[in-house]
Amino acid sequence: MSFSSDLKEELSKINNLADKEQVKFELIGYLLSSNTSLDHKIVRYATENDYNINRYTKLLSNMNVDYDISMEGNTFVVVAKCKSIKFIKIIDDKIQLSEISEINNIKEENKRAMLRGFFLGSGSINNPENSYHLEISFQNKEILEFAINLLKDLNVKVKKMIVDNRYSIYLKEGEEISKVLALMGANKAILHFEEIRVQKEMRGKVNRIVNCETANLNKTINASIKQIEAIKKLKESKKFNKLNDSLKEIAELRLKYPDMSLVELGSKLKKPVGKSGVNYRLNKIIEIAKESVNGDGDF
Repeated sequence: MSFSSDLKEELSKINNLADKEQVKFELIGYLLSSNTSLDHKIVRYATENDYNINRYTKLLSNMNVDYDISMEGNTFVVVAKCKSIKFIKIIDDKIQLSEISEINNIKEENKRAMLRGFFLGSGSINNPENSYHLEISFQNKEILEFAINLLKDLNVKVKKMIVDNRYSIYLKEGEEISKVLALMGANKAILHFEEIRVQKEMRGKVNRIVNCETANLNKTINASIKQIEAIKKLKESKKFNKLNDSLKEIAELRLKYPDMSLVELGSKLKKPVGKSGVNYRLNKIIEIAKESVNGDGDF
């Protein structure tokens, strides 16, 4: 199965149905999601996901709410009468956040339950091996802002998106998504998610190291080519013998070992010197070649 399906399966099996308060707030999360609609005091929830619907109907049954379930193509549709849900007030076909408007008054475990309901109600998550993206859609702007404040209160940073009457929050940071998984109680999913994060970070580090080493190697090779060209031009123009002994020695070593690093070259001198000493001598050779050959410095 996909990471998303595994996550929803795990969430759907969380064993907290004995806690009526948590059941109530998780169900509220479902009811505020974009997959829920209201029509003449009838709540209609639709989803194609088995785990979403299994959890939703368990919550309804736990709260003694009667419902009917049917199929519309590949979509499960659950219809329940709003008057059976005592903790939700319906005014002009809009869910009023009458009982939950004051976020500070909600216990943390109930906030977490509501977040779980949000996600199961209308959330989605990408396979973290490809990209980090978790998104939840809501019915309107009022509910969207409420959800943002709730997550802010749980120390989760989210971004919002409003496009063509679609009201969503989304996360693209691995750390924030991991927080949400933890808050929802998805312990197995967290372990899998973090394992993938570590692997991706390690691959990223290896790639950066390889790129850095490749860049350094290219830099070394380009410098070596320039040094060798200068030495050869000096020899061709009979100016090489005019170099002092220390410059001649490093020049001969560079010709003999074109791929060797400056540190390694320095260690092969009769009187070894460090990287900066070798670099100074080779740069001096290039400078002399520029001055001695074709006055314009193009050698």
